[in-house]
Amino acid sequence: MRLKISLLKEPKHQELVSCVGWTTAEELYSCSDDHQIVKWNLLTSETSQIVKLPDDIYPIDLHWFPKSLGIKKQTQAESFVLTSSDGTPVYSVVWGPDSEKVLYTAGKQLIIKPLQPNAKVLQWKAHDGIILKVDWNSVNDLILSAGEDCKYKVWDSYGRPLYNSQPHEHPITSVAWAPDGELFAVGSFHTLRLCDKTGWSYALEKPNTGSIFNIAWSIDGTQIAGACGNGHVVFAHVVEQRWEWKNFQVTLTKRRTMQVRNVLNDAVDLLEFRDRVIKASLNYAHLVVSTSLQCYVFSTKNWNTPLIFDLKEGTVSLILQAERHFLLVDGGGIYLYSYEGRFISSPKFPGMRTDILNAQTVSLSNDTIAIKDKADEKIIFLFEASTGKPLGDGKLLSHKNEILEIALDQKGLTNDRKIAFIDKNRDLYITSVKRFGKEEQIIKLGTMVHTLAWSDTCNILCGLQDTRFTVWYYPNTVYVDRDILPKTLYERDASEFSKNPHIVSFVGNQVTIRRADGSLIHISISPYPGILHEYVSSSKWEDGVRLCRFVKEQTMWACLAAMAVANRDMTTAEIAYAAIGEIDKVQYINSIKDLPSKESKMAHILMFSGNIQEAEMVLLQAGLVYQAIQININLYNWERALELAVKYKTHVDTVLAYRQKFLETFGKQETNKRYLQYAEGLQIDWEKIKAKIEMELTKEREQSSSSQSSKHIGLKH
Repeated sequence: MRLKISLLKEPKHQELVSCVGWTTAEELYSCSDDHQIVKWNLLTSETSQIVKLPDDIYPIDLHWFPKSLGIKKQTQAESFVLTSSDGTPVYSVVWGPDSEKVLYTAGKQLIIKPLQPNAKVLQWKAHDGIILKVDWNSVNDLILSAGEDCKYKVWDSYGRPLYNSQPHEHPITSVAWAPDGELFAVGSFHTLRLCDKTGWSYALEKPNTGSIFNIAWSIDGTQIAGACGNGHVVFAHVVEQRWEWKNFQVTLTKRRTMQVRNVLNDAVDLLEFRDRVIKASLNYAHLVVSTSLQCYVFSTKNWNTPLIFDLKEGTVSLILQAERHFLLVDGGGIYLYSYEGRFISSPKFPGMRTDILNAQTVSLSNDTIAIKDKADEKIIFLFEASTGKPLGDGKLLSHKNEILEIALDQKGLTNDRKIAFIDKNRDLYITSVKRFGKEEQIIKLGTMVHTLAWSDTCNILCGLQDTRFTVWYYPNTVYVDRDILPKTLYERDASEFSKNPHIVSFVGNQVTIRRADGSLIHISISPYPGILHEYVSSSKWEDGVRLCRFVKEQTMWACLAAMAVANRDMTTAEIAYAAIGEIDKVQYINSIKDLPSKESKMAHILMFSGNIQEAEMVLLQAGLVYQAIQININLYNWERALELAVKYKTHVDTVLAYRQKFLETFGKQETNKRYLQYAEGLQIDWEKIKAKIEMELTKEREQSSSSQSSKHIGLKH
């Protein structure tokens, strides 16, 4: 990626230009110490003087209102505010993303002041020289600062340093975020730099400008204007952006031209567009490109005939892709389209702000759209992709802490769809997106996780954990048998990735990681877990066992064990648990096989996975009240066992007998009031109790065999 600079031969201002501001993507205003305000038309390359300010007014900063969100209907900003001085230095102040705080400079200090009375002010020493410029982005919530110490820095909104540049030759006089928060520009003496949001540099240009005192990005984020010390206004377009997927490499060579290269055969295709390219995304065998007015969808199998449709509103700020469809986000809303260009849905919720959404706060799968709320950052909204309506019974996903990043898994059935997220403590959690009735468990998968990604071909998750790169080959293990989760992981040292690396993509078994210096590292993980996922999704259990025997790795057997239990295939589960030496679990699985009815088997499989309430419900629905009581006795859930016995008026004496035996073992006396109440005047007769239990089990066996025989009769008919 680089900046294509354009500069007029002669400056339009007689003195230094102090500030610039865009009204549309093609129109800009500049202010100077020569007291002139000049209007620039980039389509016609014409300039005109708008107003001459009084001689004692020196413009310092310019902001247009209303601030455009890239919506077509609002074609132009109507009015602007101009700050000025009588020659004394006033440095920099910006609004916070939610307009409830301001950030300003005071010498070498940065100060965040909330507007609420008595709210705590945050202040820290940010530079070794006077701070000349700050900016705060509403999408990524990150802060930029530039100082006379010749450095620029990136901070989070808590004042924690994320990036610290090397000292330059001259003071850094300006910094500015691109609207989407993915890039920022840095201005200094004869210097214009384009940087990634993490701080590393894409491009360095050396235009003949003097110091660049102010930088403004166009509304669509494709170009910047700089206010120069020698009276010039410098313009720069962002070009040579690159997108990669498998063997394809797409490069934006000019504002309206892309080049596609197939690295397998070196074939090159040129893609021409009517208007300038704003955003693009390459994934799932499709390239989606948004221009200022249209959307183009290319298949990687055929670059010559794109599908083209007009955009609903205006400037697209985000494109997300899944296997079956893609999502466009602009200032007006969120729109889901099929790759054939058919509009599918447009999810909405109260107070939704689309201008601050990015790839960390929106996630898309084949059946689900997830959006992190900005008003309450502990909440995730979940929508059906096909209708845009809230998922299930409309319950929101709510967490105890603020959520930073969300990601839906990409494969499998809708009922099994999972979402992983990182919260502000850098803990990684996973939960089901199903929203029916009872609260779904939110389970912690890892700590100190900075970045994550799901594979596009199977539900394998990877993340960077402090000093380790971790792959969760079967994250669903946490729902099935948490004990063996560590055996289903792959871990390797991540110190080679340096500080603050970021996972760019996870395609097939290839993970791409960007280091803090901008360089890319490609990691190949074992292909076998992916093949195992494929076998299991097709119920090819014997193939799965054969693969594990061939690979001879504990990780594979552990994954197969968890997959088998999740899919209720206890024969395969027994083989897999035996292979990883979990003998007690093998014995338990054997005992499940001997149970008389399918309901009892199902209940004990659920208990194996720790789903006690569901197990109990299965037994009660089948009329197996004694068995439901017995599982609570086995787990020492004494209150619940008695509650069920009393409610269904059966086996109260059984519960009391087992309770008495339990207390005698530990030499304790009964203190529970309910047990004392029901034990009063009741004689415990073990012979009678054992006979009743045997009768219950006989009844269950008979019920089971009669239902089996009726099935066979039904089949014969």
